[in-house]
Amino acid sequence: MPPTVFRKGLDLKREVLPLLTESYHSDLVESVKADGFQFRAGRLVVHLAREFGFCYGVDRAVDYAYQARKRFPDQRVYLTGEIIHNPHVNDQLRSQGVGFLTDPGEAIAALTAEDVVILPAFGVTIEMLLTLEQQGCTLVDTTCGSVLNVWKNVRRYADEGFTAVIHGKHWHEETQATASQAMHAGSGRYLVVYDQAEAAIVCEYIRTGADRDGFLARFGASASPGFDPDRDLQRIGCANQTTMLSSESLAIGEMFRQAIMARYGAAEAATRFLAFDTICSATQDRQDAVAELLEQHPIDLAVIIGGYNSSNTCNLARMCAAKVPSYHIAGPDGLVSQSQIRHKPVGQSGEIVTADWLPASGPVRIGLTSGASTPDNLVGDAIRRLTALTAC
Repeated sequence: MPPTVFRKGLDLKREVLPLLTESYHSDLVESVKADGFQFRAGRLVVHLAREFGFCYGVDRAVDYAYQARKRFPDQRVYLTGEIIHNPHVNDQLRSQGVGFLTDPGEAIAALTAEDVVILPAFGVTIEMLLTLEQQGCTLVDTTCGSVLNVWKNVRRYADEGFTAVIHGKHWHEETQATASQAMHAGSGRYLVVYDQAEAAIVCEYIRTGADRDGFLARFGASASPGFDPDRDLQRIGCANQTTMLSSESLAIGEMFRQAIMARYGAAEAATRFLAFDTICSATQDRQDAVAELLEQHPIDLAVIIGGYNSSNTCNLARMCAAKVPSYHIAGPDGLVSQSQIRHKPVGQSGEIVTADWLPASGPVRIGLTSGASTPDNLVGDAIRRLTALTAC
């Protein structure tokens, strides 16, 4: 008998709404929105991006997780891993009694048919899904619709004999899930490129076929098993991890189109290159809002709030850092004092403390945004903290 799978909630939305509001809502943020997305207090002016924080897919995933805990009060409820890349939200779920299969001492093999497992917003690999089904667990699937759209397209690539070239991070859960979809039924192949620099290496190989050993050494961990660049780069279809920088995804797609044309000619390009719009609209909206903020409002610095392993948050920080001094903080407690901020610099993996980040006197204009996995209450707390620091 196949396991029970919930994909459209568990009919308890109203029941969990008060707890969700208490955990993640901010009256202050609502007030800032109503005041033209600006906040003023003394010498401080905060310009809030017009699109920020929880997207629809994240909001839905968190809602379903709370509903699952409510629906199955006497059963073990697990997440396969982080539901989204935000430590505050994951800690809140732990406090509700939701376990994480990635925590020490937990294992999929120990699950039984009595257990409930929540699939995160960025999905799981086909292999993990099959394992969970074999265990007989009740499943609550919160996979985002934008991710499902990418999966549809990479399966289409496989069916038509195209290799899926995925702009993403090969270690990210979403990209791993997408790669597994590209290989569905054992027929497909994939290659993950992290950025334009990696894409340029692949495009050069398409053009010239040079240095096969170097190519395999560079991309061995980012490609499907048995990947043969001479065979598997003849017909390609582009896709992307939905939280990547959209302008870069588009640029990479064009790089591959040009490389295919250079190798095979314009007449054959249509039969050797495919690309579909798989950029998440919420990711695009948040990136557009940051671009608008930077263009329309003169600011002294930018603060970006979100998990350090949140891809979409890191890309918002990249956009800001290209224009003004920028600080990606995991939460409001990163705003240590007027003289110190704890943050992750763009392009680095670790957290550092920077001194003298906030002007000690005079007006200060701060651009503020947050990633799609960051709840409003953290944004509100950050505004309060900035107010206190600039009042010193």
